[in-house]
Parts: sequence; structure tokens; C-alpha cells
Amino acid sequence: MSPEGSVSSSGLNRLSLNTATCKWLSLADCVEVAARAGLGAVGPWRDRVHEVGVERAAAMIRAAGLRVSTLCRGGFLTASDGPARQAALDDNHRAIDEAATLGTHELVMVVGGLPAAFARLGLRMTDADAHDKDIAAARNRVAEGIAELVPYARERSVRLVLEPMHPMFAADRGVLQTLRQSLDLAAPFPADVVGVVADTYHVWWDPDCRGQIERAGREGRLASYQVCDWILPLAPEPLNSRGLMGDGFIDFPTITSWVRDAGYTGDVEVEIFNEDLWALPGDEIVGRIAERYRALIAPYLG
Repeated sequence: MSPEGSVSSSGLNRLSLNTATCKWLSLADCVEVAARAGLGAVGPWRDRVHEVGVERAAAMIRAAGLRVSTLCRGGFLTASDGPARQAALDDNHRAIDEAATLGTHELVMVVGGLPAAFARLGLRMTDADAHDKDIAAARNRVAEGIAELVPYARERSVRLVLEPMHPMFAADRGVLQTLRQSLDLAAPFPADVVGVVADTYHVWWDPDCRGQIERAGREGRLASYQVCDWILPLAPEPLNSRGLMGDGFIDFPTITSWVRDAGYTGDVEVEIFNEDLWALPGDEIVGRIAERYRALIAPYLG
């Protein structure tokens, strides 16, 4: 358990550990290393929450003096098959309930890829899905799914946070590629119910990144700021090609200043998929994260 004073005195109160960054640690271990290092928050993935149960997870995080920055993840709303679509909506209802119980306002939505790629992620796939490569139709189904989920989320004071994905992941993980697309999809809904996350890994390349971060701030939809670096060469599994801030090619001072100027005052969540990093002890992982945060991000948060 980390006394509140140690959290504030460390200068890391806005830093959050996404549990995917310590993939092989339990939720209890992630909470422990985050609190011991003086971080202010954790961002759990649902698989870690499910290992202990949502009520116990919430109590564990509160007892450590930490916030829940976001819950990862809801989404995968692109199925055209009726039963598969309903199963996805039911799972998102459960995710919304879990976010509310954990005490976070933000549920990150990885919206899903093409039905033709479902088998790659072990998702249920019908014969019709196997031939469904219509990305425009998939995006329309995402918009329809969000519209169906909004009333339920609003009742529980949870925001559906759309995550644009780098184009490399359009086929299998997310058919929204830019902040502009995500903000346009969010526009019909209240800002406190549908927002966006600016994840440096996914948005750093976008020529309109600055303008859309500014727009998200104006519209009150900038719900989360997630950071990690773009490293080369890509890993054999591209998903695991994220790096520690400063190890790659992303300009963190500049993007962080855009996020600051957009009025964002929330947590900065470090989410890194990297097999070399996962092999390290948890305290070393968090120590490296804290060092890079202090050097490349904290001075530009304002």
C-alpha cells in the first residue's frame, strides 16, 4: 500500500501503468509495483480483472491508494452475423458495468476489424464473415453499435472511448484509423458519453494529429492520453512492436504539448506491448517507465 503522500511527492501522480505493459504480472502485482513506485493510477485490462473478480479488483486498487485511469477494453463491434453481433453487445454491457464498479469513467473501445479477419484473433466467424472485407460497412456497424450502447453507458456514468488504430491494424483490430474519423463518429453523442483516446503509437504519423487533438479538446472528448514509442524493426508479431518512450521515433514533447494545450488534465497511461520488456521484473519495468516519463512527458504537461 502506498501512502497518498508518497504518490504526490514522487512527481508521478499523473502516470498510470496499463497492465499490458507488465503482461506476465497478476493484477495484484501490477498494483503493488505501481504503488511502490509512486504512480497515481493503473489501467487494468479486463482479463486481469476477471482473474480476481471485479469487486475484489476495485477494492485492491482503492486500498493501494490508486485511481483507475481506464478499463481496457470494450469494442469489437463489426460482426455482421446477428448472434455474434448480439454477443459483442452483451460483452460490452458487461464491460460498462465493470468500468462503473472499478470507479473509472473511461472504457477504451477497440472497435474491431474486418469480419474476414476474425479467425486471426480467435473470434467466432461464420461462412458469411469469412468473405466480408467491406471496411465501410464495418465502420457503419461500429457507429450502430456505439449508438446502441450509449444509453446503457450514460446510465452508468461511463464514457465509451474510441481508439483510432494505426492503419497496420485496420484488418484485424480497428477499422477507425484517425482521430478525425473517431471524433466524427462520436459527434452525435454527448461528450461525456463518447470520447476518444490519443495513443501516440496510433496517431503520431497522422498529418492532422495536432488539429484533431485540438478539436478533441474543444469538444470535451479527449478522454485519455496513452504513450509508448514506435520502434524499428517491427517485431514478427507487429502488435508487440511498441517501445519505451525515447527508444523510437515519436516526438513526445511535441505531442504532449498539444495534449496539454487541448486542456487535458487526466492521467498519462503507459501501454507497451514488447516481449523484451515483459521479460523484466515488474519493478524494473515501472522504474524505466518512470524515468522516461520524467524526461520526455512530465515537463511538457504544464
